[in-house]
Amino acid sequence: MTTTVTGLAEIKPLAGRDLGSSSWLEVGQERIDAFADATGDHQWIHVDPDRAKDGPFGGTVAHGHLTLSLLIPLWNDVLDVQGIEMAVSHGLNRVRFPAPVPSGSRIRLGATLMEVSDVPGGVQVLADLVVHCDRADRPVCVAEAVYRYYG
Repeated sequence: MTTTVTGLAEIKPLAGRDLGSSSWLEVGQERIDAFADATGDHQWIHVDPDRAKDGPFGGTVAHGHLTLSLLIPLWNDVLDVQGIEMAVSHGLNRVRFPAPVPSGSRIRLGATLMEVSDVPGGVQVLADLVVHCDRADRPVCVAEAVYRYYG
């Protein structure tokens, strides 16, 4: 479910609020291979399905940083901020990958907007993000993200 707001003033009342979950997003082998090509990380646990069958995860798994990169589209599915000049990812305060994302599984984001503070020309949002996988008992990524929205 997407929360839609218009302008910076409508972001502020969201502080402390659970924003719910994004839609599911499939993480297939093609996406994993493309990420490996983009980053140069061709470790066999990610890109060699035959070898990975006998590996620690029973098949290929997504790179942790691929899961991390998918926070942006998942976050945008949770919070749609309209009527602003731009939005930027300002960074991450912490990130962990408690469980792997098997190739072919689906992930979705659960998000809580922890705080909103003023910055010159805009607002800064601190979000608690938890990525769940349909084939994992534990979260596959937990992160504290900082986003900035400018008027």
